[in-house]
Amino acid sequence: MKAIVSLNAGSSSIKFALYALTGNGPLALAASGKIEKIGIAPRLVARTSDGTVLLERDWPDGAAMTHADLLGALFAWSAAYPLEGREVIAVGHRVVHGGTAFAAPMRVDAALLDALEALCPLAPLHQPHNLAAIRAIAALDPALPQVACFDTGFHQGRPELATRLALPRALHDQGVRRYGFHGLSYEYVARRLAELDPALAAGRVIVAHLGNGASLCAMTGGRSVDTTMGFTALDGLMMGTRCGSIDPGVVLHLQTQLGMSAAAVEAMLYHDSGLLGVSGISSDMRTLAASRDPRAEEAIALFVWRAVREIGALAAVLGGLDGIVFTAGIGENDAEVRRRICAGIAWLGVTLDEGGNVAHAPRISRPDSRIAVHIIPTDEERMIALHTRAALEASA
Repeated sequence: MKAIVSLNAGSSSIKFALYALTGNGPLALAASGKIEKIGIAPRLVARTSDGTVLLERDWPDGAAMTHADLLGALFAWSAAYPLEGREVIAVGHRVVHGGTAFAAPMRVDAALLDALEALCPLAPLHQPHNLAAIRAIAALDPALPQVACFDTGFHQGRPELATRLALPRALHDQGVRRYGFHGLSYEYVARRLAELDPALAAGRVIVAHLGNGASLCAMTGGRSVDTTMGFTALDGLMMGTRCGSIDPGVVLHLQTQLGMSAAAVEAMLYHDSGLLGVSGISSDMRTLAASRDPRAEEAIALFVWRAVREIGALAAVLGGLDGIVFTAGIGENDAEVRRRICAGIAWLGVTLDEGGNVAHAPRISRPDSRIAVHIIPTDEERMIALHTRAALEASA
């Protein structure tokens, strides 16, 4: 039986999943896992689809190990692991930025790699690691097909106004525009919503991807109309360590008045801001929720405030709202954050089912709520695998 591997390589972790192909039928998850704490003390865990641990491995002295080193260890294990006759025929990758040229998933070749390398300054936290994983796999098995799946792709086709920044036109033509991210997550959620509630999916929906990285996407008929992230993944909502939308005058002040270098400002905005920066405690919502420090509560309150504010703006863009979907780590698992956000947008017609919310039910709005509220777990790795299978079929 043939299989596809999905890889989602970030700065400090690599998520992976192995899917068995069953003709044109559903992809069957065979195994998945994560390499985390890259750059500190890497740890690899792989499990079967039922949660049985297949492999646990730690490198306590592995701070210097690169993504390529760790992917080599992963592939060495997979070669020895009895895959029950499964042959890996392709690897699909999440690539955060496709720029203006790349929307649909593409087979990777040298020209595409060069073009994607040029986009690294637009996504410095993610793109270099995405491409490092592609190169590592190519070095391990040059003949193995690889497919790049773009996080920006789902947002292509939005109204032209939604892509513009109020800067000189020449800069827009050079690529300084609003792109939007988390597209693979939004695409998967849109597909699942169409299966679960086709009538709602055809209407006006805001999907809240709330995790360490956070954004919102306004959709009509399952297509992106607008989103909170823009030129980079810094924009929009407050996040775990990222600031979200900020007055550009603040950046000028930090550089001209406080003497910070561009590199220092970039590091602060990406790594030292958000929940971590406001609380001074942690970027993890669970840690903050358990803390009695008033700074932790202030960080949570600001996170909710910013989400409520942006939901209101996107509802205006849509001309009304029929539904909200929560997804990603915080969105799927934090009942209190969901409750507080829903309380903030009660004026739109949201009436929360408190018991369903606490139980993480698929639908957490009451039957009489004018706005339907759902929880749909995202699955970017499955979306990558679906795109990879389609790209292979298209090139066959």
